[in-house]
Amino acid sequence: MNPVTLTDVQALDLADPLARKRAEFDLPEHIIYLDGNSLGCLPSAVRTRVTEVIDQQWGTDLIKSWNTHGWIDLPVVTGEKIARLIGAAPGQVICCDSISVNLFKLLSAALGLQPGRTVVLSQDDNFPTDLYMVQGLSDLLGSHRCRLLTVCAEDLERQLSSDVAVLMLTHVNFRSGYIHDMQRITELAHSKGILVIWDLAHSAGVLPLQLDQCQVDFAVGCTYKYLNAGPGAPAFLYVAKRHLSHVNQALCGWMGHQSPFQFSSEYEGAPGIEKFLTGTPPVISMSALDAALDVFDKVDLLEVRHKTKRLTDLFITLAAQTPALDVLSLASPTDADQRGAQLAWRHANAYAICQALIAEGVIGDFRAPDILRLGFSPLYLRYEDVWHSVKVLATIMETGRWQNKKFSQTSKVT
Repeated sequence: MNPVTLTDVQALDLADPLARKRAEFDLPEHIIYLDGNSLGCLPSAVRTRVTEVIDQQWGTDLIKSWNTHGWIDLPVVTGEKIARLIGAAPGQVICCDSISVNLFKLLSAALGLQPGRTVVLSQDDNFPTDLYMVQGLSDLLGSHRCRLLTVCAEDLERQLSSDVAVLMLTHVNFRSGYIHDMQRITELAHSKGILVIWDLAHSAGVLPLQLDQCQVDFAVGCTYKYLNAGPGAPAFLYVAKRHLSHVNQALCGWMGHQSPFQFSSEYEGAPGIEKFLTGTPPVISMSALDAALDVFDKVDLLEVRHKTKRLTDLFITLAAQTPALDVLSLASPTDADQRGAQLAWRHANAYAICQALIAEGVIGDFRAPDILRLGFSPLYLRYEDVWHSVKVLATIMETGRWQNKKFSQTSKVT
């Protein structure tokens, strides 16, 4: 097989149906950004929208904007935009709070639907905050009502039993990028009477999800990764319509009340997905999210998925034909159908290598203990960017530039 050339790569960009989307982002010059799986790039429309919210809506129209500019409806409006991206019919998705807070809501709600069952089953290498939420709930309720059980991914199916109340999994593993078979696992769990919560942090915006079709019970996700809504942007949660009429959540705040502006001293939850709101929505970040989601207007997620597979396949192919990168070990599935939009490369000095790469204008990130993690956001990443990132990484490894002591000095955020 002939080696892939720069001409081959440039031909892929010319034929890319998503290439037009790159122009909708404010991208810094001379930077190749392979970290959209941690923080997406800035859509140009967000800059315009936030400026208008600050200068006009807040600066001039003040409190009138809750009604005249629809501030009060932003959690629902943005939720419905996300619903299209995750295969959910209207009335089941709302944006609010963070993944951690939303997980607390959904875990407590799901446990309330499962009297006599106490176990929340997850996998050992799930994203830590998901596990922390269960641990905190167990401390609050007592182990007789909530108990965390974690196992390796290979043992999950064997642990599905009548003791398990909730199966809580991240759809795409945050380190390796491995994708769980959502439909199969959900069906297996349901056959044992188990409710399922899916964390879509590394799925939403890059995978053509079908939550309704898969009969998912609950899901959470963030918006600052592949949905490009900005640092700390509000998260979202999904509750299947079949559960909404009889599920309750523990964080009973005024925005989740069926009539918040009647200021009743007795809590009565809203009848629909709005019952999962708690406090006042953060209008500026919600407005940024609303504008960011418009980038996905008329985008075919099957095309997005096709491009993520080709981008990651291209990086693997180029790495394989670059001898200097033989010292890196791929920790992600080699089959593109089994991985998300990221690649994980193992090396004992992955942190220093990552810092050296960033110093050369190719931005990825590090995940302990030894992972150089690279994310491939298809709306603004070009195939030629992949070509150049492999060349930069090869030079770093050939020259040993990563061995400079400054690249081993750890920062608070890795």
